Amino acid sequence: MNRRRFHFAVAAVLLALWIWSPPADEVSVAYVGPGAGFAFLGSLLALVAGFLLSLASLLLWPFRVLRASIRRRRAFRHARVRKLIFLGLDGLDHGLTERYLKEGKLPNLARLREQGSFSPLRTTFPSLSPVAWSTFATGVSPARHNIFDFLNRSLRSYLPELSSARVEAPRRMLRIGKFRIPLSRPLVEFRRRSRAFWTILGEHGVTCTILRVPITFPPEKFDGRVLSAMSTPDLKGTQGSFSQFTTRLAAATFENGARYPLRREGDVCEGEIEGPDDMFLAGSPPLRIPFRLRKTGDAAARLEIAGETYELRAGEYSPWIRLPFRTALGVRAYGIARFLLTGWSGTVDLYVSPINIDPSRPALPISHPSAYSVYLANLLGPFATVGMAEDTWALNEGVIDERAFLQQAYSIFEEREAMFLSALENTRRGVVACVFDTSDRIQHMFYRQLGSSSEDVIEAMYRRMDELVGKTMAFAGNGTALFVLSDHGFCSFRRGVNLNTWLYRNGYLTLREGARESGPFFKNVDWSRTRAYALGLSGLYLNLEGREASGIVRPGAEADALARELIAGLEALRDSNEVAPVRKVYRTAALYHGPYLDAAPDLIVGYAEGYRVAWDAATGKTGAEVIEDNDKAWSGDHCVDPLLVPGVLFSNVPIDATDPGIEDMAPTALRLFGVPVPAWMEGAPVLGDAVS
Repeated sequence: MNRRRFHFAVAAVLLALWIWSPPADEVSVAYVGPGAGFAFLGSLLALVAGFLLSLASLLLWPFRVLRASIRRRRAFRHARVRKLIFLGLDGLDHGLTERYLKEGKLPNLARLREQGSFSPLRTTFPSLSPVAWSTFATGVSPARHNIFDFLNRSLRSYLPELSSARVEAPRRMLRIGKFRIPLSRPLVEFRRRSRAFWTILGEHGVTCTILRVPITFPPEKFDGRVLSAMSTPDLKGTQGSFSQFTTRLAAATFENGARYPLRREGDVCEGEIEGPDDMFLAGSPPLRIPFRLRKTGDAAARLEIAGETYELRAGEYSPWIRLPFRTALGVRAYGIARFLLTGWSGTVDLYVSPINIDPSRPALPISHPSAYSVYLANLLGPFATVGMAEDTWALNEGVIDERAFLQQAYSIFEEREAMFLSALENTRRGVVACVFDTSDRIQHMFYRQLGSSSEDVIEAMYRRMDELVGKTMAFAGNGTALFVLSDHGFCSFRRGVNLNTWLYRNGYLTLREGARESGPFFKNVDWSRTRAYALGLSGLYLNLEGREASGIVRPGAEADALARELIAGLEALRDSNEVAPVRKVYRTAALYHGPYLDAAPDLIVGYAEGYRVAWDAATGKTGAEVIEDNDKAWSGDHCVDPLLVPGVLFSNVPIDATDPGIEDMAPTALRLFGVPVPAWMEGAPVLGDAVS
């Protein structure tokens, strides 16, 4: 077969596929999320599919315009508003908001309260962002939308897997010499169930623009626009892995990043950026892009990479830099990253952000329509696309300092603000919803400093969010309903509880003969003698016979007795100072009902203020201590008893509901546009009949 025929055959095979996931081991596929090999096939298909879709769209354009015009004219006949704005400020705490309002530090939110209303907003059980925002979108509880945590467990292997998306590699491969070509489709499943309110509105002719609302990856198709958020992977297929390059020889183990060597000769350092694996080659070697740093001053260097040069100054981020990775078959996948020179005198240290999918050339779908991210990138410039874009782990690990983290967080905030304000400016009718993560991330990383200095980082963040509210209110004139809301509030996180260690010491979890501790992902756990285990940020599971692969607890009376025993034991647990770290343990079956209840944790642990699940326990590891200090920068959290951390709800119109919950937002949106609320929605509209 000559070269031209070979490449034609490869292209023909690839066109039959959508995206590609690497045949990695089960742990890495499950835990880090969608696989790295997405990138290459997505890049090629984006080009070909984009051309075909553009051609079809051009031919059908007159008919679509006519149909859309008729539908939209009918859509607003029963609407009570022309426009609806949801401004999500993730993690904005009701208690802190109320305090700052009383101190006169949030003038725009105070003005919004005077126009309409302000109240706490009930969060979900558990009070986690993926759970709460999924309830916001669908108007139903977790047992009906199937998102219970960031992680689920596999009933077959007990290994953690990303809760929002499931990926399985193609089972059939064509091997031609050293090349590997997939011959079957991979499985890519969006795991959130039920229907988002924007999908329903789109069916009734109401156009929605949904920007970075969590749990929107992979993006669903509907009559509107969406830019994906939480759970969107980086180009390597992880949920965000930074790189540190250094001339130091010492190795380091990071929980969410990697250290690489810099080779130094005089004023020149050389290294290689490691990208996704080349899944088209046997052995799947990682792709690399070489770079060079040349010293140009006491705190400055010139970065030479991918045929371009950039000036770096210590302590200042580079702009987004495009990184083209080319596979053995010539397919390219484009990422973007920002570089930060953190040390130049003595040793040289260079931080590289997670390699985000390039929104102008997306290697896999990160928006709907697929061209929407390209439009935004052309309009506003490159922007962060990974689900959790603020690099909290780089600060946790001491790779960047607090100043660098804040600089990064507010840079991402400004990117999103530009998208949001542009959407508001260009939306005459319909819905614009956008969630900002900055409020959540800064509280996670700086809660330990709350009120401790004259320049309070958290107070400054609340003021910044208030300024955003003021800019948003300029677009909320007559005929527009504006809601400013958060998914949960915040508490301090000083001590961590290792549930698996407690289960082990009390005989509920058993290790294999000779083992004293389990490693991550339940390594060394003897499932044939284990009755209960913990995984994720709030869940505790019974090892149920007929459900888990090696379950030993019989459903019914035995399971009920075990659950009662666990609840009593955990609620009786005391720290060394006699404080109870667990406020209340909830039976999940008593909280909500629905078709996905079997996938939920059997018990949800509601921690007291100051406590949370320990880091090791979240990934299925037993540790040395049941309760231990949290010494990371990540010092604030909301994985506690949900009754302690309500969110906020502001509106420019009066709210009639006496106890609004985040599940009420979806039916409220439908009611405002005169669309019947489906009987399966568990929330209820929060507004009365009058909307000005």
